[in-house]
Amino acid sequence: MKRTFAGLLASVMVVAAIPFLFTTGTIAEPTVHAASTEALPVVGSYAKLKKLIQSNEDSYQYATMEMTTPLPVAAPSTANKVADTSGGAARGDFSTTNTQVQGVDEADIVKSDGTYLYQSTQNEVRIIKAYPATEMKVASRISYDNGKFVPQEMYVDDRRLIVIGQADETISYPSGLVSKRGIPRYQGLQSVKTMIYDITDKQQPRLIRQLELEGQYMSSRKIGASLYVTANHYMDTYRIMQEKSEVPGPTYKDSFHDNQYQTIPYSEIRYFPDHFRPEYLIVAGVNLDDSKQKMSLNTYLGAGENIYASTKNLYVAVTQNNVQPVAVKQKGVTTPLIAPPMESDTTIYRFAMNKGDIRYTGKGSVPGNILNQFSMDENDGYFRIATTSGNMWRDDEYTSKNNLYVLDDKLEVFGKLEGIAPGERIYSVRFMGDRAYMVTFKKVDPLFVLDLKKPSAPSVLGALKIPGYSDYLHPYDENHIIGFGKEAESDKDWAYYQGMKIALFDVSDVTKPKEKFKTVIGDRGTDSELLRNHKALLFSKEKNLLAFPVSVHERTAEQKAKNDMREYGHFTFQGAYVYQLDLQKGFQLTDQITHLSKEDVAKAGEGWYDSSSNIKRILTIGDTLYTVSDDYVKTQQLSTPKKENILPLAK
Repeated sequence: MKRTFAGLLASVMVVAAIPFLFTTGTIAEPTVHAASTEALPVVGSYAKLKKLIQSNEDSYQYATMEMTTPLPVAAPSTANKVADTSGGAARGDFSTTNTQVQGVDEADIVKSDGTYLYQSTQNEVRIIKAYPATEMKVASRISYDNGKFVPQEMYVDDRRLIVIGQADETISYPSGLVSKRGIPRYQGLQSVKTMIYDITDKQQPRLIRQLELEGQYMSSRKIGASLYVTANHYMDTYRIMQEKSEVPGPTYKDSFHDNQYQTIPYSEIRYFPDHFRPEYLIVAGVNLDDSKQKMSLNTYLGAGENIYASTKNLYVAVTQNNVQPVAVKQKGVTTPLIAPPMESDTTIYRFAMNKGDIRYTGKGSVPGNILNQFSMDENDGYFRIATTSGNMWRDDEYTSKNNLYVLDDKLEVFGKLEGIAPGERIYSVRFMGDRAYMVTFKKVDPLFVLDLKKPSAPSVLGALKIPGYSDYLHPYDENHIIGFGKEAESDKDWAYYQGMKIALFDVSDVTKPKEKFKTVIGDRGTDSELLRNHKALLFSKEKNLLAFPVSVHERTAEQKAKNDMREYGHFTFQGAYVYQLDLQKGFQLTDQITHLSKEDVAKAGEGWYDSSSNIKRILTIGDTLYTVSDDYVKTQQLSTPKKENILPLAK
């Protein structure tokens, strides 16, 4: 991020979380654990690990049977101190990654420092001198042509470029195990690799450190010099139970101290006794500004699906699907129902962060499951979380309901608001101080304004019901919020999403929220990464600027004459839609920028078109707008439609 955040941690922490799909039990009030990992029991040995797996094996069978039941397909969806993403920094006025929490940066495929752009592609990272736009050039490339490392996202600060990606290698067992014939044993290793470069010289970035944790990359956060990376890693329980020799635990590597893969011993792996799950949750920390400090590891049998980070705490959330077999009498014989009703709750693990040390401080649980990171928030010592329980396709006691819970510093439920919009599910949530905004959907789009001033008694202040839904909510100011989603048309049974809808909601009167302005892009089939990834948004209230990438599908005149709400449009455009937005005139489309040639569009045919010339990010440096695809960087002045420069990026 462009800001300096006083008092932030000068450390880097890496988290690996491994989700398992099912567990059993009933929904209960949150269980509070001691404020130290020392209170948790250790696995201790490989034999104990096998016993823990065996003792829970029968529970998974019911859960597996439940998940084989077909479920209806829902319409597409995505998923506090609100981050300021409007630009401005020590080096000048430039936009930064759109983030959830102020002071907590999030990785992205394109970053800027006000002079250079940093871009991650499938096989290289590019450092591009971007300002002034008339002098754009590629300063250097970091190539990964061997296919063993695929960069995915990045962070940039004054001294370092941090590249996070997926590594795939074949290594010998860290423990030095050999076969009966004395031949070294090898294993395939998929790991999340963090590559840290010194970028003092932009023409010659220098790799100074590598961190690896076994697993698949999921998400990350950066606070000052502190980095958090989450990963999913599959535990092969069948192999563990069948092989006679010990299967090593998860591996890690820190090139600063020992450039060899190490195994985390079972004597250092702890578990949560009331929610055993055969996966690993690995939390590692290191101070990047202190080369003498080793990467510390905290390892648990647990799970992780979504993370939320404030400047002091890291929360790892996981869904617990609770299956209760139902006894059914048939001809005098009682048998268990094969597909029992399923409920779920969300378990939240909390970790305190401090200068390279990350410490488990407790666990809580609430009914229902969350949508994404925006379903969680920390404010004034309370943790707020929005969930959906039940299933929207049911019409009995298990029908969907939406809820909001406030947890205290012990992660116990302190306040709750349950049963919002029965029969619908959450499509987006945004916490803003003492308020929360929640969008649910089935046939219409209710926007609920929730009052959180009294944590013990959250309440509904007002609601607005309009066609369509919002996948992402972004604050405009304290009395207005922008919704990005889809327009919808409905018949007597269901609703069908149409073009992409942008709306500005006025919540000045919280009891009567209004849709002040709206605009719809294209027809059914139109889509944007923004609906699934908030980092695709460029917004500056100061510049009255709103921009995002979009793929437009439009119906022909013949299709429109049919008036069939189920029919998709044809591909017509991919690029950036640029708007001026203010409270007087609303959304004014000022430009549609594409990197596709006429030949590219002709190749696209009827449907979605994937091209290396698709615009993925839009940024600003000063009064210059930059659109970035894998093939080009294109610039133009915000004050005029004049094209300023085009930089080809392909080798």
